[in-house]
Amino acid sequence: MKRVVITGIGAVTPLGNSFPDSWSALKKGISGIQPVTKVSSTRVKWKAAGELKDFQAGTYLGVKELRRLDPFVHYAVASAIMSAEDAGLIKPDIHHAHDDYLASGGVIIGSSRGGVSSLENACMNMHSPPLNNRRSRLSPYLMPATTISMAASSIAQKLGIKGYGLTISNACASGSNAIGEAYRLLKTGFSGPVIAGGTDAPLCRLCIEGYGSSGALSKADPFSASRPFDRHRDGFVLSEGACTIVMENLESALRRGARMYGEVIGYGNTVDAFHQTKPDIKGEIHALHAALAEAGIKTDDIDYINAHDTSTPIGDYVESEAILTVFGEKAPHIPLSAIKSMTGHMLAASGAFEAASTAMSLREGVIPPTINIREKDKRCNINLITERKDISMKTALSSSFGFGGVNAVLVFRKLDFPN
Repeated sequence: MKRVVITGIGAVTPLGNSFPDSWSALKKGISGIQPVTKVSSTRVKWKAAGELKDFQAGTYLGVKELRRLDPFVHYAVASAIMSAEDAGLIKPDIHHAHDDYLASGGVIIGSSRGGVSSLENACMNMHSPPLNNRRSRLSPYLMPATTISMAASSIAQKLGIKGYGLTISNACASGSNAIGEAYRLLKTGFSGPVIAGGTDAPLCRLCIEGYGSSGALSKADPFSASRPFDRHRDGFVLSEGACTIVMENLESALRRGARMYGEVIGYGNTVDAFHQTKPDIKGEIHALHAALAEAGIKTDDIDYINAHDTSTPIGDYVESEAILTVFGEKAPHIPLSAIKSMTGHMLAASGAFEAASTAMSLREGVIPPTINIREKDKRCNINLITERKDISMKTALSSSFGFGGVNAVLVFRKLDFPN
């Protein structure tokens, strides 16, 4: 079996239009959540959103591509190009493979909602009053533009990747699943690099009202609405973004002298077989155990947990109970943070961004804070970090749980040699 390392990271998030900018904001405890502007706030009850700010998709895509592709693809392509540049696989401003190594690589991208905003716009146009007695015609690019696999396909086309391709739509776990499946692909012998991660652009009326009607969204003041583990939490904040990482086997990374952020050593993928929306503690426990088992480590080896916690009353509580069950007496002492307090819930992008952030936490010895905590929920017996913590760590895990009881847990290790 091969060792798998992370050699590049790219992201566009409510915190910044690159991973370095987003990571910097995380460490400072800066929130990217503000009052929603992409949907009229007079028409919806839920006023908070994590929107990208001043993102210029034209930096990465041509005029026709911008018009023909949904924003979730724009975000994915931007983050993938940044991650490939960061890994040294392409040169800046040359957005295609410059050697056979990248061309033979793979792309695995997760998305929960795909091109939902473009579909909403098309439906609205179909049912709007005719202009000059002529009804609006649907774009011939609507179906390909909104297909969930179009993010991976567009990345492959843009970067000239002709090896392995896969798209995963596994609700909120999609981005973490994409990274986990890339890890197993490389672990078992795939030779090329793999760009893996998640992307979603769900800030439209359909998604906000849909999630809101299910009782999942917060109605609180936008500037403090995302508050995982707070006693008064009332739901998550919907956000948009993308994050991708470049993964390679260790031998290839060493051979080309690549910078390495950390190592992926375990992956747990389970399904609850329980309920459409309610989490099941047994499924989460199973996923945690599975990830630790594949990593070949014990619960005592985990130094930090980057939690899924979205700020929903039941979700945060169940996850804290699962952690307590798995880690036992150590659970209340393991540093834990919930960075969705700053990003909101970017759906598939959150799992990927949290995975990348976990690797950076190990590399730099920094745990980002959980913000907006006024009164911690005493029922959640975890060591919640509310101020930046500088601490030496070797092993950490990141969890993602989604509707339908899909669970993904990733385990990371700090590399034990300079790079």
